[in-house]
Amino acid sequence: MSSTAQPTPTSHLRLGVARVDITPPVGIYHPMWGAARHFRATGVHRPLYADILLFAPLETEQGAWAQVQIDMVGLGSRELHNSMCEAVAAGVGLPVEQVILAYSHTHAGGLFSPDRVNLPGGEMILPYLDDVRAKLRAAAAAARESLAEAYMTYGVGRCSLAGNRDYWDDTRGLYACGFNPDRPADDTLLVARANAPDGALRATVVNYACHPTTLAWDNTLISPDYVGALRETVEQATGAPCVFTLGACGDLGPRNGFVGDTAVADANGRQVGYAALSVLSTLDPVAHDFAYAGPVVSGATLGAWAHVPQGAARQADTRLFRGGNNVVEMAQRDRPDPVELAQELEALLAQQRAADARGEATAARDFGAKAERARRWLQRLRNLPDGPNYPFAFTVRRLGDAYWISTGGEPYNVLQTTLRAAYPNTPIILTVMAGELSVAYLLDRASYGVGLYQEEPSILAAGCLEILTEAIQDSIEELRP
Repeated sequence: MSSTAQPTPTSHLRLGVARVDITPPVGIYHPMWGAARHFRATGVHRPLYADILLFAPLETEQGAWAQVQIDMVGLGSRELHNSMCEAVAAGVGLPVEQVILAYSHTHAGGLFSPDRVNLPGGEMILPYLDDVRAKLRAAAAAARESLAEAYMTYGVGRCSLAGNRDYWDDTRGLYACGFNPDRPADDTLLVARANAPDGALRATVVNYACHPTTLAWDNTLISPDYVGALRETVEQATGAPCVFTLGACGDLGPRNGFVGDTAVADANGRQVGYAALSVLSTLDPVAHDFAYAGPVVSGATLGAWAHVPQGAARQADTRLFRGGNNVVEMAQRDRPDPVELAQELEALLAQQRAADARGEATAARDFGAKAERARRWLQRLRNLPDGPNYPFAFTVRRLGDAYWISTGGEPYNVLQTTLRAAYPNTPIILTVMAGELSVAYLLDRASYGVGLYQEEPSILAAGCLEILTEAIQDSIEELRP
C-alpha cells in the first residue's frame, strides 16, 4: 500500500540557548600531542565557545535538562568535570544530574588537567578554569532566561570529511592511527533546526562524527579545529547560533589532518558547514508534514504533494518528552602499576633530555611522546573506581520524533551506524565525550587484540561497545510508543 504522507521529524518543546567565549589566555599550557615540542600556546586561531541548550516540556519543568557543548578536548579529572556541571546546574536552576557536559574534543584547545599545573603554562590552568566556571554559570542563567516555545525540525545529509583511521602499515607490520582509504567511513550528518512558533530561527545543531584532529603537534595556536569554521559558515548564512555535537568517532578522523596549517582546519570546517547548509535548505516548514494531495490531470496524470499543518495526533507525538540517565556496568581491563609507570615516566624524561643535549631531535620527540603516554595513564588511574567494573553513564531521551543520546568516552562509529540502522527514518543525535577523559575508547569486540592504538589507553574490556549498544537500544525501546 502506498504511503500518503511523509512526516517531518519534529520536537515541540521549550528551548533556551546561550553562548559564552571561553578562549584561554595566550601562554597557557597547550599541547595535547605527545609529539609536540612546545608547552605554551603562542596565539589564537579562532575563539573557543561553550554553547548551552536548555530543553523543557511545553507545560511543566518535569524532566528539563541542559546540554553544554564546550570547546575543550576534555577535562583530565572527574572533579574538574563535575565542578563545571555544578556551575551550570546552579545557573540554570536544575539538579546537577540533569546537566550534560560534552566536549567538542578539539585537540588544539589546550590540555587542562591537574597533572599539568607544574609544567610551563600550567600555572594558568586553574585560574582559567575558575573563569570558565563563572562564565558557564552566567551563560546557564541566560539560557534559562531565553527558555521559550520552539519547534526542532531534523534532516539528514552527507559529508565526506571523515575517513576511517585504523591504517595497516604493510611495510612496518603495524597499525597506525591515520587515514585508511581502504575502509568506508560513516558520512552521515544530522542537522536540527530550532524555530520559534512564528518561524524565526533560534539555532541550528550539527551532529557529525569526525575527530577534531586536523591540527596536530606542529600547531601552537589555540583553536576549535574544524568546528570553528563549521560554525562560522552556518552562522554567516543563517544569522543564528550553530551548535556542534560530536558523534561516535573513535575510528574516524579528517582525511586531511595531523597538520600545523590552520587553513586546512578552516577548509575542513567549511566542508562540514556547507553540508549542513545543504540539509537546512531542504527542511520542511515548521510544524508541517509532507502529504499526498491527489492526482492532477496534465500532459500526464501527476501526483501532487504539499506541505500540510500537523494535525492533533501528530502534534501530540511531537510533544513527547521522556527519558533520562542510565548506567550500565562494564568490566575493566587490567591496569598498569602506578609505581612502575612513575618510574618509566622519569626514565623517559631523562632520555628525552639526553637526546636533546645530543641534538637528536627525532629521538627526543619520540621519548617525549612515550613519556606523555605514561603521564596520561597515571592521571587516568587517579580517576578509576575500585573493583572490577566501571559504572558507565549514558542518557537516552525522546524529544518528539527524535532521540537525543549521550555517552562518555570515545565509542567506535559502529555504535552510531547500528542505532540508526535499527531505527531508520528516526533522527538520532548521538553525542560522545559527555564525561571526563578517563574512559578513553570503546572498541568493537573484533578490534581488540590486533594492535590498534585505541586499545592501549582504553580501560574497558572487550565487549564494552556491544554492551553499551544493547543498553541504549533497550532504553530506546522503553521510550517508544
